[in-house]
Order: sequence, then C-alpha cells, then structure tokens
Amino acid sequence: MARGTIVIDVDRCKGCELCTTVCPQGILQMSQGGFNARGYRPVELVDPEGKCTGCTLCALICPDVVLTVYRYDPRRAQVVD
Repeated sequence: MARGTIVIDVDRCKGCELCTTVCPQGILQMSQGGFNARGYRPVELVDPEGKCTGCTLCALICPDVVLTVYRYDPRRAQVVD
C-alpha cells in the first residue's frame, strides 16, 4: 500500500477546515496550540501511525494551495547502488 506525508505552509492557511472534512484517514485537524502569522488556527498533520496514503484529496480541496502531498509506494522502490 502506498504511503504519504503532507507538508503544510502554516502561515498561508486560513483555517477553513475543508481539508479535514475530506481526509479519509482523519489525520488532519485544526491546531489547538496557537495561531499562524495571519491570525488563523492552521491545520496540522497528526499521523503517528503513518496512515497517510498520499491520496491528495486534501490538497485538491484547499483553496489556498497550502498543502503539498508526497507519495511513496514501497512496492515500486528500487535500490540504487
């Protein structure tokens, strides 16, 4: 199964929560710890178990393009000498 991770441009996030509603793994949540430079509570990736599959649904729905998704498929990995 493919694995992924998400990089969030926290200072550009306006806290609309759209990404949290479409994540099938439920690993995105709004920050409880503080605000970004624009005064919004940004989204956070909470994925201690590595559940992210890199599906890109969060990035596709984000109106401000603050999410970058990286996908890794271990079945297709090649070892380079």
